[in-house]
Amino acid sequence: MSKRESQALDQAVVDQAIHWLVCLRFNQADEQTQRSFEQWLQQRPEHLLAWQRVDALGDDFAGIPAQLARQTLNASNAGMHRRQSLKLLGVLATVGGAAWLGRDYTPLPALLAQQQSNTGEQRHFQLDDGSLIQLNSDSAVDSQFDAQRRLIILRRGEIIVNAGADEHSARVRPLWVQTRDGVIRVLSGRLLARQRDDGTLLAVQGGAVNAFPGSTQTLAGSGSHIVLGANQLLFTTDGAHEYGGNGLDVWGWSDGVISARNMRLRDFVMELSRYRPGVLRCAEEVADLRVSGTFQLADNDQVLALVAQSLRLRVDYRTRYWVTLTAAS
Repeated sequence: MSKRESQALDQAVVDQAIHWLVCLRFNQADEQTQRSFEQWLQQRPEHLLAWQRVDALGDDFAGIPAQLARQTLNASNAGMHRRQSLKLLGVLATVGGAAWLGRDYTPLPALLAQQQSNTGEQRHFQLDDGSLIQLNSDSAVDSQFDAQRRLIILRRGEIIVNAGADEHSARVRPLWVQTRDGVIRVLSGRLLARQRDDGTLLAVQGGAVNAFPGSTQTLAGSGSHIVLGANQLLFTTDGAHEYGGNGLDVWGWSDGVISARNMRLRDFVMELSRYRPGVLRCAEEVADLRVSGTFQLADNDQVLALVAQSLRLRVDYRTRYWVTLTAAS
Protein backbone atom coordinates (compact mmCIF):
# COMPACT_ATOMS: atom_id res chain seq x y z
CA MET A 1 0.00 0.00 0.00
CA SER A 2 1.42 3.40 -0.92
CA LYS A 3 1.96 6.17 1.58
CA ARG A 4 -0.79 8.19 -0.09
CA GLU A 5 -3.28 5.31 0.03
CA SER A 6 -2.64 4.80 3.76
CA GLN A 7 -2.73 8.51 4.61
CA ALA A 8 -5.03 9.41 7.51
CA LEU A 9 -7.55 12.13 6.68
CA ASP A 10 -9.00 14.84 8.87
CA GLN A 11 -12.60 13.97 9.78
CA ALA A 12 -13.78 17.39 8.69
CA VAL A 13 -12.42 16.76 5.19
CA VAL A 14 -14.17 13.37 5.08
CA ASP A 15 -17.40 15.04 6.19
CA GLN A 16 -17.07 17.54 3.35
CA ALA A 17 -16.51 14.74 0.83
CA ILE A 18 -19.64 12.91 2.01
CA HIS A 19 -21.57 16.17 1.81
CA TRP A 20 -20.54 16.51 -1.83
CA LEU A 21 -21.41 12.88 -2.49
CA VAL A 22 -24.97 13.47 -1.28
CA CYS A 23 -25.24 16.72 -3.26
CA LEU A 24 -24.13 15.11 -6.52
CA ARG A 25 -25.93 11.78 -6.08
CA PHE A 26 -29.33 12.94 -4.89
CA ASN A 27 -29.80 16.42 -6.33
CA GLN A 28 -29.80 17.91 -9.82
CA ALA A 29 -26.39 19.52 -9.85
CA ASP A 30 -26.48 22.97 -11.52
CA GLU A 31 -23.54 24.80 -13.02
CA GLN A 32 -22.76 26.65 -9.79
CA THR A 33 -22.76 23.42 -7.77
CA GLN A 34 -20.42 21.79 -10.27
CA ARG A 35 -18.03 24.74 -10.17
CA SER A 36 -18.06 24.80 -6.38
CA PHE A 37 -17.33 21.08 -6.26
CA GLU A 38 -14.43 21.44 -8.70
CA GLN A 39 -13.01 24.35 -6.70
CA TRP A 40 -13.22 22.29 -3.51
CA LEU A 41 -11.41 19.38 -5.20
CA GLN A 42 -8.53 21.61 -6.22
CA GLN A 43 -8.12 23.45 -2.91
CA ARG A 44 -6.04 20.75 -1.19
CA PRO A 45 -4.60 17.35 -2.17
CA GLU A 46 -6.46 15.87 0.82
CA HIS A 47 -9.77 16.88 -0.75
CA LEU A 48 -9.14 14.74 -3.81
CA LEU A 49 -7.99 11.79 -1.68
CA ALA A 50 -11.09 12.05 0.54
CA TRP A 51 -13.33 12.25 -2.52
CA GLN A 52 -11.77 9.14 -4.07
CA ARG A 53 -12.36 7.16 -0.89
CA VAL A 54 -15.91 8.39 -0.31
CA ASP A 55 -16.86 8.09 -3.99
CA ALA A 56 -16.02 4.38 -3.76
CA LEU A 57 -19.00 4.07 -1.41
CA GLY A 58 -21.36 5.73 -3.87
CA ASP A 59 -23.09 2.51 -4.90
CA ASP A 60 -23.67 1.55 -1.28
CA PHE A 61 -25.25 4.90 -0.45
CA ALA A 62 -27.30 4.75 -3.66
CA GLY A 63 -29.69 2.40 -1.85
CA ILE A 64 -30.91 5.25 0.35
CA PRO A 65 -34.17 6.76 -0.96
CA ALA A 66 -33.38 10.05 -2.68
CA GLN A 67 -36.06 11.98 -0.79
CA LEU A 68 -34.70 10.84 2.57
CA ALA A 69 -31.17 11.76 1.56
CA ARG A 70 -32.35 15.22 0.45
CA GLN A 71 -34.17 15.75 3.76
CA THR A 72 -31.02 14.81 5.64
CA LEU A 73 -28.95 17.20 3.54
CA ASN A 74 -31.55 19.98 3.89
CA ALA A 75 -31.49 19.53 7.65
CA SER A 76 -27.75 20.07 7.52
CA ASN A 77 -28.12 23.17 5.39
CA ALA A 78 -30.86 24.49 7.69
CA GLY A 79 -28.61 24.46 10.73
CA MET A 80 -28.04 20.88 11.90
CA HIS A 81 -24.35 20.26 12.50
CA ARG A 82 -22.91 18.49 9.46
CA ARG A 83 -21.52 15.69 11.67
CA GLN A 84 -25.03 15.05 13.04
CA SER A 85 -26.46 14.98 9.54
CA LEU A 86 -23.81 12.56 8.31
CA LYS A 87 -24.22 10.42 11.41
CA LEU A 88 -27.95 10.19 10.68
CA LEU A 89 -27.24 9.26 7.06
CA GLY A 90 -24.78 6.58 8.18
CA VAL A 91 -27.28 5.12 10.63
CA LEU A 92 -29.93 5.04 7.93
CA ALA A 93 -27.56 3.21 5.60
CA THR A 94 -26.41 0.74 8.25
CA VAL A 95 -29.57 0.08 10.25
CA GLY A 96 -32.34 0.90 7.83
CA GLY A 97 -30.93 -0.68 4.68
CA ALA A 98 -32.88 -3.91 5.15
CA ALA A 99 -36.13 -1.99 5.43
CA TRP A 100 -35.59 -0.38 2.03
CA LEU A 101 -33.92 -3.17 0.14
CA GLY A 102 -34.49 -6.38 2.07
CA ARG A 103 -30.70 -6.72 2.12
CA ASP A 104 -28.09 -6.86 4.86
CA TYR A 105 -25.28 -5.29 2.83
CA THR A 106 -24.03 -1.93 4.08
CA PRO A 107 -20.90 0.19 3.48
CA LEU A 108 -19.13 -0.80 6.71
CA PRO A 109 -18.47 -4.53 5.94
CA ALA A 110 -17.04 -3.56 2.55
CA LEU A 111 -14.66 -1.10 4.21
CA LEU A 112 -13.46 -3.82 6.59
CA ALA A 113 -13.28 -6.64 4.02
CA GLN A 114 -10.25 -8.92 3.93
CA GLN A 115 -9.45 -8.17 0.29
CA GLN A 116 -10.17 -4.88 -1.50
CA SER A 117 -9.28 -3.08 -4.71
CA ASN A 118 -9.09 0.65 -5.40
CA THR A 119 -10.81 2.50 -8.22
CA GLY A 120 -9.12 1.52 -11.47
CA GLU A 121 -7.27 -1.41 -9.91
CA GLN A 122 -7.60 -5.14 -10.63
CA ARG A 123 -6.17 -7.57 -8.07
CA HIS A 124 -5.37 -11.30 -8.09
CA PHE A 125 -4.90 -13.58 -5.09
CA GLN A 126 -5.20 -17.24 -4.12
CA LEU A 127 -7.22 -18.73 -1.27
CA ASP A 128 -6.12 -21.61 0.96
CA ASP A 129 -8.16 -24.15 -1.04
CA GLY A 130 -6.36 -23.22 -4.27
CA SER A 131 -9.18 -21.03 -5.64
CA LEU A 132 -7.95 -18.09 -7.72
CA ILE A 133 -9.78 -14.78 -7.21
CA GLN A 134 -9.74 -11.70 -9.43
CA LEU A 135 -11.12 -8.43 -8.05
CA ASN A 136 -12.32 -5.78 -10.46
CA SER A 137 -12.12 -2.04 -9.82
CA ASP A 138 -13.51 -0.85 -6.46
CA SER A 139 -14.44 -4.31 -5.14
CA ALA A 140 -14.28 -6.09 -1.79
CA VAL A 141 -14.60 -9.71 -0.64
CA ASP A 142 -14.35 -11.85 2.48
CA SER A 143 -13.80 -15.61 2.74
CA GLN A 144 -14.98 -17.96 5.47
CA PHE A 145 -13.80 -21.57 5.36
CA ASP A 146 -14.65 -24.34 7.84
CA ALA A 147 -14.78 -28.15 7.83
CA GLN A 148 -18.14 -28.22 6.03
CA ARG A 149 -17.94 -25.59 3.33
CA ARG A 150 -15.99 -22.83 1.61
CA LEU A 151 -17.72 -19.43 1.44
CA ILE A 152 -16.70 -16.32 -0.51
CA ILE A 153 -18.71 -13.18 0.31
CA LEU A 154 -18.86 -10.46 -2.33
CA ARG A 155 -19.18 -7.26 -0.33
CA ARG A 156 -18.90 -4.80 -3.20
CA GLY A 157 -18.17 -4.73 -6.91
CA GLU A 158 -17.18 -7.69 -9.08
CA ILE A 159 -15.14 -10.89 -8.86
CA ILE A 160 -14.05 -13.82 -10.97
CA VAL A 161 -13.60 -17.14 -9.15
CA ASN A 162 -11.61 -20.10 -10.50
CA ALA A 163 -12.60 -22.92 -8.17
CA GLY A 164 -9.72 -24.67 -6.41
CA ALA A 165 -9.39 -28.43 -6.01
CA ASP A 166 -9.43 -28.18 -2.18
CA GLU A 167 -6.67 -30.80 -2.02
CA HIS A 168 -5.68 -30.13 1.59
CA SER A 169 -9.12 -30.93 2.96
CA ALA A 170 -10.15 -34.45 4.05
CA ARG A 171 -12.99 -34.15 1.56
CA VAL A 172 -13.81 -31.63 -1.15
CA ARG A 173 -15.99 -29.03 0.53
CA PRO A 174 -18.73 -27.29 -1.49
CA LEU A 175 -17.76 -23.82 -2.71
CA TRP A 176 -20.34 -21.04 -2.29
CA VAL A 177 -20.36 -17.37 -3.32
CA GLN A 178 -22.69 -15.09 -1.37
CA THR A 179 -23.99 -11.79 -2.77
CA ARG A 180 -26.61 -9.38 -1.53
CA ASP A 181 -29.19 -11.05 -3.84
CA GLY A 182 -28.59 -14.71 -3.03
CA VAL A 183 -26.02 -17.47 -2.96
CA ILE A 184 -24.29 -19.41 -5.74
CA ARG A 185 -22.99 -22.97 -5.56
CA VAL A 186 -19.93 -23.30 -7.79
CA LEU A 187 -19.90 -26.77 -9.31
CA SER A 188 -17.06 -26.31 -11.80
CA GLY A 189 -15.44 -23.85 -14.16
CA ARG A 190 -14.95 -20.11 -13.92
CA LEU A 191 -17.55 -17.87 -12.27
CA LEU A 192 -18.09 -14.11 -12.64
CA ALA A 193 -20.36 -12.26 -10.20
CA ARG A 194 -21.06 -8.54 -10.29
CA GLN A 195 -23.33 -6.59 -7.97
CA ARG A 196 -25.28 -4.00 -9.96
CA ASP A 197 -28.05 -1.59 -9.03
CA ASP A 198 -30.64 -3.89 -10.64
CA GLY A 199 -29.35 -7.20 -9.25
CA THR A 200 -26.41 -9.58 -9.39
CA LEU A 201 -25.00 -10.46 -12.81
CA LEU A 202 -23.75 -14.02 -13.07
CA ALA A 203 -21.71 -15.56 -15.88
CA VAL A 204 -19.94 -18.91 -16.25
CA GLN A 205 -17.15 -20.23 -18.49
CA GLY A 206 -16.49 -23.93 -18.96
CA GLY A 207 -18.58 -25.19 -16.07
CA ALA A 208 -21.82 -24.95 -14.16
CA VAL A 209 -23.25 -23.29 -11.06
CA ASN A 210 -26.50 -23.31 -9.10
CA ALA A 211 -27.94 -19.92 -8.13
CA PHE A 212 -30.37 -19.54 -5.22
CA PRO A 213 -31.97 -16.06 -5.39
CA GLY A 214 -32.90 -14.62 -2.02
CA SER A 215 -31.09 -17.29 0.02
CA THR A 216 -28.54 -15.15 1.86
CA GLN A 217 -28.85 -16.57 5.36
CA THR A 218 -28.86 -20.32 4.67
CA LEU A 219 -26.68 -21.90 2.05
CA ALA A 220 -29.60 -23.79 0.57
CA GLY A 221 -32.83 -22.91 -1.16
CA SER A 222 -35.52 -23.85 -3.58
CA GLY A 223 -36.01 -22.74 -7.15
CA SER A 224 -32.36 -23.08 -8.08
CA HIS A 225 -31.36 -21.98 -11.55
CA ILE A 226 -28.55 -23.86 -13.32
CA VAL A 227 -26.26 -21.78 -15.49
CA LEU A 228 -24.16 -23.62 -18.05
CA GLY A 229 -21.42 -22.67 -20.50
CA ALA A 230 -21.39 -19.06 -21.62
CA ASN A 231 -24.88 -18.19 -20.40
CA GLN A 232 -25.45 -15.04 -18.36
CA LEU A 233 -28.02 -14.57 -15.61
CA LEU A 234 -29.32 -11.54 -13.74
CA PHE A 235 -30.92 -12.34 -10.41
CA THR A 236 -32.45 -10.47 -7.51
CA THR A 237 -33.90 -11.64 -4.22
CA ASP A 238 -37.17 -12.30 -6.07
CA GLY A 239 -35.92 -14.49 -8.91
CA ALA A 240 -33.71 -14.80 -11.97
CA HIS A 241 -33.83 -14.35 -15.73
CA GLU A 242 -31.40 -14.69 -18.61
CA TYR A 243 -29.41 -11.57 -19.36
CA GLY A 244 -28.87 -10.71 -22.99
CA GLY A 245 -26.31 -8.01 -22.28
CA ASN A 246 -25.81 -4.47 -23.57
CA GLY A 247 -22.87 -5.13 -25.89
CA LEU A 248 -20.19 -5.34 -23.19
CA ASP A 249 -17.86 -8.33 -22.95
CA VAL A 250 -18.27 -8.95 -19.22
CA TRP A 251 -15.02 -10.92 -19.04
CA GLY A 252 -12.87 -8.28 -20.74
CA TRP A 253 -11.65 -6.53 -17.58
CA SER A 254 -9.84 -9.70 -16.46
CA ASP A 255 -7.53 -9.14 -19.43
CA GLY A 256 -7.21 -5.42 -18.72
CA VAL A 257 -9.55 -4.28 -21.48
CA ILE A 258 -13.04 -2.91 -21.98
CA SER A 259 -14.52 -4.57 -25.05
CA ALA A 260 -17.77 -3.36 -26.62
CA ARG A 261 -19.86 -4.42 -29.57
CA ASN A 262 -22.51 -1.98 -30.78
CA MET A 263 -22.84 -0.60 -27.25
CA ARG A 264 -24.75 2.61 -26.48
CA LEU A 265 -22.34 5.43 -25.69
CA ARG A 266 -24.16 6.18 -22.43
CA ASP A 267 -23.71 2.57 -21.30
CA PHE A 268 -20.07 2.56 -22.41
CA VAL A 269 -19.33 5.79 -20.52
CA MET A 270 -21.00 4.45 -17.38
CA GLU A 271 -18.89 1.31 -17.63
CA LEU A 272 -15.65 3.24 -18.16
CA SER A 273 -16.48 5.51 -15.22
CA ARG A 274 -16.01 2.52 -12.91
CA TYR A 275 -12.27 2.71 -13.61
CA ARG A 276 -11.58 6.38 -12.91
CA PRO A 277 -12.28 8.73 -9.98
CA GLY A 278 -14.63 11.66 -10.33
CA VAL A 279 -17.47 12.29 -12.75
CA LEU A 280 -17.56 10.95 -16.32
CA ARG A 281 -20.66 11.39 -18.46
CA CYS A 282 -21.92 12.09 -21.96
CA ALA A 283 -24.35 14.70 -23.25
CA GLU A 284 -27.90 13.60 -23.93
CA GLU A 285 -27.68 14.33 -27.67
CA VAL A 286 -24.91 11.75 -28.16
CA ALA A 287 -26.07 9.13 -25.62
CA ASP A 288 -27.47 6.75 -28.25
CA LEU A 289 -24.40 6.66 -30.50
CA ARG A 290 -22.84 3.19 -30.76
CA VAL A 291 -19.37 2.09 -29.67
CA SER A 292 -17.50 -0.98 -30.90
CA GLY A 293 -13.91 -1.94 -30.16
CA THR A 294 -11.46 -3.18 -27.54
CA PHE A 295 -9.64 -0.60 -25.43
CA GLN A 296 -6.91 -0.81 -22.78
CA LEU A 297 -8.18 0.10 -19.32
CA ALA A 298 -4.71 1.15 -18.16
CA ASP A 299 -5.13 4.52 -19.94
CA ASN A 300 -8.78 5.52 -19.98
CA ASP A 301 -7.95 9.06 -21.11
CA GLN A 302 -6.70 7.43 -24.30
CA VAL A 303 -9.93 5.40 -24.45
CA LEU A 304 -11.90 8.64 -24.35
CA ALA A 305 -9.72 10.14 -27.07
CA LEU A 306 -10.15 7.11 -29.35
CA VAL A 307 -13.91 6.99 -28.87
CA ALA A 308 -14.18 10.71 -29.45
CA GLN A 309 -12.16 10.42 -32.66
CA SER A 310 -14.25 7.50 -33.89
CA LEU A 311 -17.62 9.13 -33.17
CA ARG A 312 -16.55 12.72 -33.88
CA LEU A 313 -17.07 13.90 -30.33
CA ARG A 314 -15.39 16.46 -28.11
CA VAL A 315 -13.96 15.55 -24.69
CA ASP A 316 -14.54 18.44 -22.27
CA TYR A 317 -12.22 18.34 -19.25
CA ARG A 318 -13.51 20.84 -16.72
CA THR A 319 -10.95 19.16 -14.51
CA ARG A 320 -9.40 15.72 -14.73
CA TYR A 321 -12.16 14.59 -12.40
CA TRP A 322 -15.13 16.11 -14.24
CA VAL A 323 -15.25 14.99 -17.87
CA THR A 324 -18.06 15.15 -20.43
CA LEU A 325 -18.35 13.80 -23.99
CA THR A 326 -20.29 16.14 -26.26
CA ALA A 327 -20.96 16.54 -29.96
CA ALA A 328 -18.11 18.14 -31.87
CA SER A 329 -19.02 21.60 -33.06
